[in-house]
Formats: sequence, structure tokens, C-alpha cells
Amino acid sequence: MIGNILNLKQLEALVWVADLGSFRKAAHHLNTTQPNISSRIAGLEQSFGISLMLRDAGSVRMTAKGAVFLTQAREILRESEKLVDIASRPDLVNNRLRLGVTELIAATWLRPYMVRMKEAYPNVSVELTVDLSWQLDNELSAGSLDLAIQSEPFAAPVSGSIELGSYEYVWVANAEVARQIGEGDVSRKALMKHPILTHTRQTQAYLELSERFGNSAGDAMRLAPSNSMAAAVHMALDGMGIAVLPRSVVAAQLAEETLVEIHYSWRPSPLKFAARFHAEKATRFVRHAAEIAAECAAKFQRG
Repeated sequence: MIGNILNLKQLEALVWVADLGSFRKAAHHLNTTQPNISSRIAGLEQSFGISLMLRDAGSVRMTAKGAVFLTQAREILRESEKLVDIASRPDLVNNRLRLGVTELIAATWLRPYMVRMKEAYPNVSVELTVDLSWQLDNELSAGSLDLAIQSEPFAAPVSGSIELGSYEYVWVANAEVARQIGEGDVSRKALMKHPILTHTRQTQAYLELSERFGNSAGDAMRLAPSNSMAAAVHMALDGMGIAVLPRSVVAAQLAEETLVEIHYSWRPSPLKFAARFHAEKATRFVRHAAEIAAECAAKFQRG
């Protein structure tokens, strides 16, 4: 029987060394030692009489047969997860999810999502990264994340993506700044009296604001970008400018009337979100984690 010459731990070691490019990183991810990872892969190579990997100066490259072997190893691991589904035993999934989210998600529905993940997979630990979307894009491409919940535009294509809806922008200011601007539909000239607090330079919102309001001599708005939406909210509360941010980020302040909506005829395009992963590499629980994200996003937007 084939079970006499291989086991799932060996295949798991092969996959993670290939994905992370390092025996050391694979050992850390699988919560074991580097010699143990080396032993598992050496066992595979010895049992089948083939070389699966080339090790050179700390780097790892798959051989031609190793690449084919790796594809099949992924399929075997995914198929083995079906047994967990059949038995209704998600507690048997003892793994790690490297999750990346943007600040908007962290400030809105991340907490119920984490609770839902704990219910679905009680023995999966989540390694959380909160960062700008373009940074998450880089980490997903480099294989440092299993799942990224991020906003467009996406620089790098992936084979797995589930849409999570969109979030509209709103102009806000504290009561004193709003009084200075005036009531009703405000003009560009009225907005120009104050700095515009918004996203950092690499974001779509900043690029759209720059294109619409920048560059004209004597007619350019003072854009004040920040890589922290929370910081922009606090600056708006302190009267340091007018903020243009996703409505969900300032919903509490609008409800408390510590910030007031400014009615201007133009806003940046809504932020469109997706749960993104490498479908050809992802285990079944990673795909399910993306589906759970879609459920939580929909519930949050329904209110």
C-alpha cells in the first residue's frame, strides 16, 4: 500500500518548503524543527527514488519531477480535507491562517469575522497583518499571506477572489469647520479654505483627488494624505481639516454628531473589496475562510 511509503506530514512539508522557499520558514509555519522538515522530505525522496528539490546557498528549487510531484501533493492534501467535512470535524484542522486586512476592515467587521473563524475552525490560529492594500498585494504575491482582504486596485493577479462589496466615501468635518464652510451644497472654493485629510499617496482615492483638485496654479487644494484612517478621523475631530473617508469609518462620529457631513457634489470612487488567495495553492479551509469573509461583509453592510 502507498501508505507504507508516505504520509500527509511529508507532503505538507514538501508544499510549505516549496511555497516559502526555505526549510527554516516551513519549520516555523508547521511548528516543528528544520531537521524534522529535512527528514520528511528526505524520506519522500528515498521512498520514491527521485530528487524533488535542489538546495543551493540557502535557496530551494523544485526539480522537473519535483514540480509535478508538488502539484499532486497539493491535490492529495486538499482531498484529505474532505474527510474532515464528511465527519463534520473542523476541529481536526490544526493549521495556521496568515491573514492580511486593510485598516477599514480592522475598524469595522474584523472582530465578528475572527469570532466566526474561531467557531468554524477552533484549532486554526490566525496570524494577522493590518496594512495598506498595496502592501498586502506584495505580501500575497510573495507567498507571505494565505488570504488578503483588500481593496482595489490590485497590482498582482491571483487565481482565487471573492467580491466583498463596496464602501462609499463621505466628506466630513467638525462642527466649527462645517460652520465656516456653510450649509447646503458647498463649492470648491469653500473646500479650499481647509486642508483635505485623506488616504495615503498610493491609494486610488488620493490619486483621484490629486487628478481632480491638484496642480492648477493658485487653484489647488491642500491635500494631507495619511496612511492611517484613524489618524485622519482624529485630525478632523480636532478641526485640522476636512476629511474624505469611507462612510463606515466615520459612522460612529456622524451618529454622535462629533463630525458633520459636508455636502459636496463629487466624491472618490467607492472602495471595492475582495477576499483574495492563490486557489492553486490554497487548502480548503483557506477558501472557506474567504467565503466566511463574504458572509461577514454582507452582514455588516446589511446593518
